[in-house]
Amino acid sequence: MDIAKAVTRVVAFHLGIEEVRITRDARFIEDLGADSLDLYEVAMSLEEEFNLEIFDQDVDNMVKVGDAIEAIETKLAWSIGGAAADRSDSLPLR
Repeated sequence: MDIAKAVTRVVAFHLGIEEVRITRDARFIEDLGADSLDLYEVAMSLEEEFNLEIFDQDVDNMVKVGDAIEAIETKLAWSIGGAAADRSDSLPLR
């Protein structure tokens, strides 16, 4: 799954703008015209899209679209690593 494309699609849908306007450096409020409610709606859709939890602190740190992409990448990497660690903990010791 291309995380950047998925985030771009979600942002475009919620803000009612064309995807071509959305870059990693685009600021949600200043460049894309989002307000705080828009950001939380985007976050809720991203939670559903990627099956993960985005905390209020994460939303507050999402100034640019790239911040959202990086947050998703980090959470997905952590969940994959965490899942691997959980599985290895259950292996029998020899």
